[in-house]
Amino acid sequence: MDFKRHLTAPFFSARIYISGPLGVIKQTCRHWCKANPCCVNISKTSFIYPGGEETGACVELLNYPKFPSTEEEILDKAKALGFKLKEDTAQDSFLIATPKLTHWWSDREQTWTLSEITRSAL
Repeated sequence: MDFKRHLTAPFFSARIYISGPLGVIKQTCRHWCKANPCCVNISKTSFIYPGGEETGACVELLNYPKFPSTEEEILDKAKALGFKLKEDTAQDSFLIATPKLTHWWSDREQTWTLSEITRSAL
């Protein structure tokens, strides 16, 4: 096979997990990726928890060789997109998982446990 281009980049990914309408999530990603050159993939998912279930998506940012980035840059992009998705889907929280850490942001008013205060990155 004769390819015109072949690029590589070190592997790193950040996955945003968020509830909300899939159509809104896709449209937000379309606009965001146009303004912030990158490529994301979106998978519909279900969140099952005590007392309920919600639908949403896993939005994955990869170190795409066409738009190479550092781990820090990909995480920064994931945070920016995550906060935009949170706003556009009217959610109270979202989560970003990387190979090294899982980050969770929430606007919910609640009492913090001692364990949460100790582990907070704020």
